[in-house]
Amino acid sequence: MPEAAWIDVIDEDDADGELAAAYAECADPNTGRAANIMKVHSLNPRSMLDHRALYRTLMFGPSPLRRYQREMVATTVSALNDCHY
Repeated sequence: MPEAAWIDVIDEDDADGELAAAYAECADPNTGRAANIMKVHSLNPRSMLDHRALYRTLMFGPSPLRRYQREMVATTVSALNDCHY
């Protein structure tokens, strides 16, 4: 089996400037920290913010699917991909 890909990230504690601002904007309100799925964008902070915008549009924007249906789709896809997100 091939090795899993690894993406270098800049830790939140080492971030400054645009990256620190992106981390702050994407932080979980309960923990004050960004999720690992967001940290993969640390080398490109703009993509982190775009990822968050896409997520919000998909999960909270106008849609024929109800919120619980969107969550069910996301959960099913993650499970099929063996991903805890």
